Amino acid sequence: MVHLDGFLYCPAPAKINLFLHVTGRRADGYHLLQTAFRMLDHGDTLGFRVREDGAIRRLSEVPGVAEDSDLVVRAARLLQARTGCLQGAEICIDKQLPMGGGLGGGSSDAATTLLALNHLWQLGCSRAELQAWGLELGADVPFFLFGQTAWAEGVGEALQPLELPPAWYVVIEPPVAVPTVEIFRAKELTRDSSILIMPGFAAEQTQAFLEQQGRNDMQAVACRLYPEVQQALDALTPFGTARMSGSGACVFLSCQREAEAKKVVEAVQDKWRVWCAPSLDKHPLHAWARD
Repeated sequence: MVHLDGFLYCPAPAKINLFLHVTGRRADGYHLLQTAFRMLDHGDTLGFRVREDGAIRRLSEVPGVAEDSDLVVRAARLLQARTGCLQGAEICIDKQLPMGGGLGGGSSDAATTLLALNHLWQLGCSRAELQAWGLELGADVPFFLFGQTAWAEGVGEALQPLELPPAWYVVIEPPVAVPTVEIFRAKELTRDSSILIMPGFAAEQTQAFLEQQGRNDMQAVACRLYPEVQQALDALTPFGTARMSGSGACVFLSCQREAEAKKVVEAVQDKWRVWCAPSLDKHPLHAWARD
C-alpha cells in the first residue's frame, strides 16, 4: 500500500480457478459449484481518498461501465448503507485485468474497496460481515474478502482454507470477453459433476489431486463459442496442462519456478497478450477486516 497525493493506493489481485465443477442447480436458478480459488500477485490498483460530505466519486473512466453500475462504487455505497457511515470517498482505478476474462477483476476491485474503506473509515467490520455483504455484489467477492487460497462450494461463498505449494502461473488473455451468463445458459453445460471430497493431504499431494481429478466444466462451452480460448489453450499445451479460469476467457499454466514461467512467456508473447506471476497465499489487505 502506498500513500501519494492524499490517496491510499491498494492492490486488487487476480484469481484463477484451479478447477471448476458445476454440481447442480438451485431452485432460484443459481448454479452450485466446487472450485479451488488461488490469488496471483498481479492485478488492478485502486486509490482511495476520504471525503467528509458522504459522496462516492469514481475519478477514473472505465470503458463500458457507468459510474453508478461499477462494482467499486456499488461496494462503497453498500458499506455506507450497512454501517450508517457518513463519510464518502474518491476512488481511482488503474485497470489491468481484462473484463470478461475469468480472473475476477471486478470482484477483486469490489473486495479491495470494502477492505480499504473499512480501514479508512475506521468501521471495524468483521470479515464475516464483509463477506455476507460482498455476496450481494457477486459470487467471487467473498473469496477475495476471505483472503487466502480456498476450497469453495455452494455458489462460491462456502469457503475453507486450502494449502498448496508455491507456484508461478503463465496467463494468456485472449482478445475476447466471455459473458458469464452466456456460459451458464448454454444447454450443453454439464451441471451434474460428481462432488469431490476436499483432500486432507499435504500441499504437494493436494496440488496433484486437483490437477488429476479437476477440470473446468465451462471450458468446452467457452471454446465452442469463442475459438480464441481454444487457440490460447493450444498455445500453452506444449508446455504442460493448460486450463481456463472461471467462465473464461483467460487460460493459465502452472510452473514450479519463475525461470520456467518466463521461458513460456517468451515463447508465446509474439502472438498473445501474456504475463506470469507468482501465487499469492494471503490478500495484501487481509488485516483490514476483523476475524
